[in-house]
This record gives sequence, structure tokens and C-alpha cells, in this order.
Amino acid sequence: MKKTFLILFLFAGPLMFAQAKITLDASGAKTQIHKEIYGHFAEHLGSCIYGGIYVGENSPIPNTRGIRNDIIKALKDISIPVIRWPGGCFADTYHWKDGIGPKEKRPKMMNVHWGGTVEDNSFGTNEFMDFCELIGAEPYISANVGSGTVKEMQDWIEYLTSDADTPMANLRRENGRDKPWKVKFWGVGNESWGCGGEMRPEFYSDLYRRFASFAFNYSGNRLFKIASGANAFDYNWTEVLMKNIPLWQMQGLSLHFYAVENWSKKGSATQFDENQWYSLLNFSSQMEELVNRHTAIMDKYDKEKRIGLMVDEWGTWWDVEKGTNPGFLFQQNSLRDAIAAGSNLNLFNNHADRVRMANIAQTVNVLQSMILTKDKEMVLTPTYYVFKMYKVHQDAKLIPAQLSGMPVYNMHNEKLDLINVSASVNNEGEINITICNLDAEKEHNVEIELKGTSVSRAEGEVLTGDKINSYNDFGKTEEVHIKPFGGFKVKGNGIDVALPSKSIVHLTIKK
Repeated sequence: MKKTFLILFLFAGPLMFAQAKITLDASGAKTQIHKEIYGHFAEHLGSCIYGGIYVGENSPIPNTRGIRNDIIKALKDISIPVIRWPGGCFADTYHWKDGIGPKEKRPKMMNVHWGGTVEDNSFGTNEFMDFCELIGAEPYISANVGSGTVKEMQDWIEYLTSDADTPMANLRRENGRDKPWKVKFWGVGNESWGCGGEMRPEFYSDLYRRFASFAFNYSGNRLFKIASGANAFDYNWTEVLMKNIPLWQMQGLSLHFYAVENWSKKGSATQFDENQWYSLLNFSSQMEELVNRHTAIMDKYDKEKRIGLMVDEWGTWWDVEKGTNPGFLFQQNSLRDAIAAGSNLNLFNNHADRVRMANIAQTVNVLQSMILTKDKEMVLTPTYYVFKMYKVHQDAKLIPAQLSGMPVYNMHNEKLDLINVSASVNNEGEINITICNLDAEKEHNVEIELKGTSVSRAEGEVLTGDKINSYNDFGKTEEVHIKPFGGFKVKGNGIDVALPSKSIVHLTIKK
């Protein structure tokens, strides 16, 4: 027995079990998958804003009021529901009144967190709100708690949302906007345990209560106030905030997690081997433990799940590309990142009873971005295509899924599930299933059984690449994009699927 156990323990590779099966019960589809789970994050960091989203009205790059037209179209195509701004660490050094009014009169500022660059504040509140309207996304604003004041946040809310004859509303009118905006989502600080002030949870929870008390609703706008939550595995932070902040004063609690095993040596985004493929996907899968354990703490104090878990920073983080500014966090984006993104989105969907929002970091040119730009050129990353594929789940009803007989990858003392899934049904009765196969080498056959509905026909699409490190780059044909998929067969009231290796498959079942 000892010898047999030792061989199994040291083995690294996929382990097969019985026939892999996914059982979906459409009659149990009751929980809404909040569209905000497919949210994004745009910080004043590197070329995310300047050069990425915003080039100015006088740029030779086609733009609408300074915002790149190609970015507008690409982001509209993936139906971004919400975008978080201006940070990130930048948020707690940002003073919003520096970014309004005539651009030639706006004071410059130093971006102390990201590269030490000097910014001219030409992209400020009005420009961000214009950007949101152009792409059809709701704004999510992170207020400055670290170096700001209660009045500064209160004035910002009034400037944006009040229709009254008051100084802040009139200031907005002077700047060309008569009608107030609707701004629902407000973050009260960012990473207050770190770059947002190095606070203890007891101190921050009291500070949150003070700031939130003066965050008023104006002109029919209802605020959804989000507390600065935990850094990954800091469960004590969640415990203290849930205990000390009244439930009526907080509508959301954030969570940040980046899939980084070694912060001093993150590794290359595109140069990696199969062991590193599995290592990243295994580390990224810890998101499930984080969601489960933070949710369990929240459930102690909020059994009715009124407070949303907002995973408003998540994604992969690699070494910057050679020759780029280390403070700009510009990295490529491969099939590995796409598989990690699809797996996490499946997870968030399956926890939609508590996960209210998620914001991948970041939208353009920074970390696990949707889009890369270089002057007039633009590249859509593999992760972009994941969000395009998964947008069908937005605001649909979650179909509970049971998995059995699934293959796993044995990583010495850990086991990585090689297949994950989420499914939903929309208002038209269409069922959408997204399945990730994490196996770098092998196709896996999966039987899907559907209960509570009938199957007449199905359509499929797949996202994969020739290699585990396939990626899209400037001046080259795309290596990773969505293609039609026919590797399935409708069989009675179910479907048999042959999942290609290293792929994400999306099936739409017509009722």
C-alpha cells in the first residue's frame, strides 16, 4: 500500500475517471447572473487611458471627442456593462476637481504610483462619463479616501447626480452638462489595507461609516456603496468589516485577487512550458476557495445576501514586455490567460447568489487587457474573445450544473479539475453553456444531460489556438479568435461533446 500511494503522489499528469457528465436542470434556473460580473477596470496607469482609450480631439487617430473610435466599437461589441475608474491605487491620489473645466486650465499631476509620469488631467470626470455613454456602460467611481476628504467625495456625487440649483450642480452646467448623470456604483476608497492608506480593518470600517454617512442620494439617483474589501486571503478583514459596518450602510464589499504565485518573478506572458500552464491555472483556481470562504463570513452577518461580493480587481499579472516601462504594466495576453478568464467567469456565474460584480484588470494596455494599442494599430487579445463569447450570460438565469466523472490533473499534492462549466437560460428560452477544457494536450468527451427542457437543435463556437502560448500581436494574423464548432451531437434530450484540448466551447441550445 505504501509503495502504491507513493507512486500516485509523485505522478504529475491527467487522471481519468468514469464517463465525464454534466447534468443541467433548467427547472432550477432561478438566480440571475448579474451582468456586472462582466465588468471592467480602467485606471490611470501606463497607456490604459492616454493613448489607449483617449488620444485627444486633435489626434490623427479617428476619435469621438478624443476617445478612440476603434476602442468604442470593440468595447461595444462585447457589451461592457460597467467600468471602474479612476483606480486602483491612482484613485486615492486623485482629486477630481483638477480634472474638470477648460483643459488648458487644468493643473498637471504626477502619477506617483505608476511610472512617475506627469499627467495633464485632460481625461477627467466629464470625459469618463462621455466614454461610458459612448460604449453603453455604467460608471463605477472609486472615491479618494486615502488622501481625500468627506466633502470632496460629497461634492463629486453632487456634481454628477444633482439636478438642484446648487454650487456643484451649477459647476457641472458651466462645464457643458445640464442634465445630471445616473451614477449608481461608488467605491469608498481602494485597497485601504495597502496603497489606499495602510489601514487596519477596525480603522477603515469606522472611516467607511463616516464617508458613507455623507454620500447622499440626489435627484432620484440611488447609490450602491461599496466598501474596500480584502486582499485575497485576508479573511479577518472581511470579518471585521461585516461585524462593524451596519448592513444598511453598505451594499457591496470588494475582493481583489491576482493569479501571481511569485511577486518577485512573475514570469513571461508568452514564453512558458506545459508545467507553467498548469501551475497558473491551478493557482488561478484558488478564486473558488476565496469566494467560498469570504461568502461564508458574509453569510454569518447577512443571511439574506443583501450585500454583494464585488471582485472588482482580478486577473493574471506577468512581467512587463521587454523594452517597456516597468511602471506601465504592459503585458501580452495568451491562450493561457483566456482559459483562466473563462474559468473564473464560470465560477462567478455559479456563485451569482453572492457575486454581484467583477472587474477584470484592465481594459486596455495594462495587465490582462481586452485590447492592445500601438499608435493607430489595435489588437484584440484572447481574453477579449472570452468576454465576447460569454456576454450571452449577462442577466440570464443560472442553470445549476452537476459534474461527475471529470478528469483531473495531478500536481503532486494538488489536483486541478480539467473541466469547468456554467450555463444559463435567457428570456427567449435559449440555453447557453460555456465549458473550459484546461487539458493542454487531450480532447475530452463529455455527455451533457438536460432536465426540465427539450432540445431541438444546437449551435457551437470554440476559442483555442495551435499552441498553449498562442497569442495575437501587431501586424500578424490572429492566432486566437472565435471559430464555429461542430464537435457535438444532439442525442435525445442531451448533447455529446468532444472538447478540444486547451479550449473554451460555447453551445447555444435552441428550445
